[in-house]
Amino acid sequence: MESALFVVVLLVGVLAGAALAGRIGVPTPLLLIVAGVAVSYLPGVPEVHLEPEVVLLGLLPPLLYATAVQTSLVDFARNRRTILLLSIGLVAFTTLGVGVVVHALLPAIGWPAAFAIGAVVAPPDAVAATAIGRRIGLPRRLVTILEGESLLNDATALVALRTAVAAIGAGVTAWQVAGDFLLAAGGGALAGFVTFKVVAWFRPRITDPVLDTAVSFVVPFVAYLAAEAVHASGVLAVVVAGLLLGHKAPLLQTAKSRVTERTNWRTLAFVLENAVFALIGLQAKWIIGDVVRSGVPLGLVLGVCLATLGAVIVLRLAWVFPARYLLIRPRDLASGEKPPAANTFVLGWAGMRGVVTLAAAFVIPTQTPYREVLLLAAFTVVAGTLLIQGLSLPWLVRRLRVRSPDPREDALARATLLDQASAAAEERLAELEFDDPHGVRDLIRQRSEQRNFAAWERLDTVAEQETPSELYARVRTELLAAERERVLQIRSLGQVPSEVVADVLATLDLEESMIDDAQPERTDAPAPAGVHRTGEGCADLDRYPVAAIEPARACPECLAEGLTWVALRQCLECGHVGCCDSSPGRHATAHFRATTHPVMQSAQPGEDWRWCYVHHTTG
Repeated sequence: MESALFVVVLLVGVLAGAALAGRIGVPTPLLLIVAGVAVSYLPGVPEVHLEPEVVLLGLLPPLLYATAVQTSLVDFARNRRTILLLSIGLVAFTTLGVGVVVHALLPAIGWPAAFAIGAVVAPPDAVAATAIGRRIGLPRRLVTILEGESLLNDATALVALRTAVAAIGAGVTAWQVAGDFLLAAGGGALAGFVTFKVVAWFRPRITDPVLDTAVSFVVPFVAYLAAEAVHASGVLAVVVAGLLLGHKAPLLQTAKSRVTERTNWRTLAFVLENAVFALIGLQAKWIIGDVVRSGVPLGLVLGVCLATLGAVIVLRLAWVFPARYLLIRPRDLASGEKPPAANTFVLGWAGMRGVVTLAAAFVIPTQTPYREVLLLAAFTVVAGTLLIQGLSLPWLVRRLRVRSPDPREDALARATLLDQASAAAEERLAELEFDDPHGVRDLIRQRSEQRNFAAWERLDTVAEQETPSELYARVRTELLAAERERVLQIRSLGQVPSEVVADVLATLDLEESMIDDAQPERTDAPAPAGVHRTGEGCADLDRYPVAAIEPARACPECLAEGLTWVALRQCLECGHVGCCDSSPGRHATAHFRATTHPVMQSAQPGEDWRWCYVHHTTG
């Protein structure tokens, strides 16, 4: 009963802490770990001991899978060299460097134990790094690198720790180290790939979203246990299975299954990752108490803890800057583009540690000299990097003026992609032969156009001006509320079967959720300057470069017809100004159809993007 009460109180505290963190603008992991430390000293609070098996088998697989399944395999592959240099090279470098520092301060522990604590503190945490990185708006490539590094470096660190622990009891050779690493990497990747192939074989046969989501909950544990059974890396197996299943999800699952799985996994990951940080803090009291009871001089304890914390921060920076040119993709070198030094520094500073570090510390054998000090050093690294780097990272990003993802570029890319998808659908619709006495073709085209217009309206309208799509969303939401109210009134009479009522309510909820998803907040941030391609480009865009044009004030044809426009476009062939397709007149498109002038440019203030009517591309 006490355990159940503790779990309930923990979850309530985690949810309250997460809500508070969002209101005061503090990263949730930082708030929860500080709160956990404070609560651990309150009278009556039980001691929390995170057993390694609980973390490595119970918590780590679902957390890694939740991150991997949402990670773009394309972006991962594009940055694989950078990710491997960090997840393998930097982990080995940190393991050796921290081992040297700890051995210099505590020679009695021996080299194997020193390298063991080095392996423990080497891997940054996937949850902490990406949660803080996305929240403060790091460039997407940096977030991808941090995600990829954090997904793979746990495997490298745990292999190094396994080897070091084995060396504590008996010596190991370089060949054994290499063999362990190859077995862990190769066996883990193979186990993950086999898990993916098995799931990919039977998953298309599952049409029930609930059953499909339940299968996804089992996948990370199956992959992990399969790899560990052959002494390979269960972490790597989970990551490989998650990356591949996430990449192939549109081909393997129904749309409803994907939506259901995504929602459930987001909820599960949210609860687990935040509970983990609270549990880390709750262990502070007994870890510090064991060190005090060990009789080790306080000065030596502080020296080891602070030196270990300083080493992991300095070693990461020392690795990323000399390796900067190795971190540049070949195509960036060919084009003369190099990542700014500010981005490199942010990458080096974003090395927050998490639950894997603390769980791995308990793997160090109990007979190891100064084990209590090593556990406290691991705790200090987790808490210290979260507090020092986590709190300072937002300020550092602002100070260095690291460029965040531009919402206008995202809107342009989204609208272009939807238009290209609609063009493919239009071609397919023209190929289909069917009787159409009810005007289904026109209805399909109308719905497709409405979706695309909403995407373009995100780009070039101001927040004070209500767009047609926003007006539709506002009115339709009011109507849905009225419909739902009437359905609930009918339900209260008890004359309609509850299953029918539930199905109708679910239909209304689905439509309302689609409206919410299609109406994100717009921004008044300045539009990007220069040319920003979102596709492969085309010959027409090359023929019509960006022109220095004055922002248009009005659509002459709209004025003549008494219409209101939403946004303005200017033809780069003849200078004609017309309204966009969200406007009632659609005069810019009408001009193209009348003249076949292929490229127009936005005539909105601060915008210089172009659109090719022929190839459906932007530049």
